[in-house]
Amino acid sequence: MMPRTGLFQRWAARGFSIADALNALQTQQGWQLQADIPYRSGARGMLDVYTPAIQASAPAPIVVFFYGGSWQSGSRDLYRFVGASLAQRGIVTFVPDYGVYPQKRYPDFLEDAAKAVRFARDNARRWNGAPEHLVVMGHSAGAYIAAMLAFDKRWLRGAGLDPVDHIAGLVGLAGPYDFLPIVDPVLQDIFGGSDRIDTQPIRYVGHGAPPSLLIAPRADKFVSPGNTTRLAAHIRSLSGVVTERHYPRIGHLSLIGAFSPMLRFLAPVLSDVTVFARNPRGARQS
Repeated sequence: MMPRTGLFQRWAARGFSIADALNALQTQQGWQLQADIPYRSGARGMLDVYTPAIQASAPAPIVVFFYGGSWQSGSRDLYRFVGASLAQRGIVTFVPDYGVYPQKRYPDFLEDAAKAVRFARDNARRWNGAPEHLVVMGHSAGAYIAAMLAFDKRWLRGAGLDPVDHIAGLVGLAGPYDFLPIVDPVLQDIFGGSDRIDTQPIRYVGHGAPPSLLIAPRADKFVSPGNTTRLAAHIRSLSGVVTERHYPRIGHLSLIGAFSPMLRFLAPVLSDVTVFARNPRGARQS
């Protein structure tokens, strides 16, 4: 059998990304996909829905997953291995696109994300999902988006929802939650300056916030794990419920890659997310 690294190198030599490889190697059993469903009008306004192949007798928990890309890139089809892996474990998973720079800036992508959550909640039963059991999850820039929806009530309220009543939990994977001052010129343009405190998720944590699972790789070279440490500490200081995990020997991209069957040996991220998504309100403080 060819070593995993050698296989990925051959894919790269042929012009495929690692995401292409992980998607191609995803097991095909146990999940179904309905693609290209509009949740709003216009470009980048569609989502994909991953469901368990066999419908359970009771409505399933829901995850709305926001991918990363520095608010500048990304595509829902690259993350089939994430949606499929969760669906195989009985979780209905929505993966939306959202507006990115330079066409969109803060807070456009938050408004898009809120509309995607509203669509998922309104249409949950169409895919045997439980609308009252909806978890928002994101990786990197997507974790920022998920955290802002969970903590800053403006965005979901703009879509007719409220995080206290309509979000069962938050999963943040290697997210930037407290990253001022912004030094990158492009990010300054995206967020309208270098020191706008109103753009930071940590500012909006309050009493009654949804339970959170915050995961960071200790070897992250892109987003400092201190973002996760500080956000978790702030949630605890307000008597909120947060589970904090720091995985050794894993990096920023391999954290999301570990959802794939080929890379699950790297970290238990899929298991930890599955346990939390099934019962976020039963999560223990840690």
